Amino acid sequence: MILYGLKQCDTCRKALKGLNNVAFVDVRAEGVPAAILERAHAEFGENLLNRRSTTWRNLSDEARLEPALTLLKAHPTLMKRPLIEDNGRLTLGWNDDVRAMLLG
Repeated sequence: MILYGLKQCDTCRKALKGLNNVAFVDVRAEGVPAAILERAHAEFGENLLNRRSTTWRNLSDEARLEPALTLLKAHPTLMKRPLIEDNGRLTLGWNDDVRAMLLG
């Protein structure tokens, strides 16, 4: 299981605490592999883009018009978190449904 997120993200820390045997990838330092990002975008679409983030607020109006996948590749911190890959399945966020799916 791999969790893509940010070290300082409270939701990512909660997910890490709740999961066992999970590898953590800090998207600010390491980014998200292109193949994972493209799969996540295909599955979650525009929901993958965090429009409430500081990174989003700091983008120009012109930059915000770029396609979501282009923005996410250039600014991985725009991704909603955590993105979790578990045996080929992707989940986004750390809500009750995701917890039930991953924790049984």
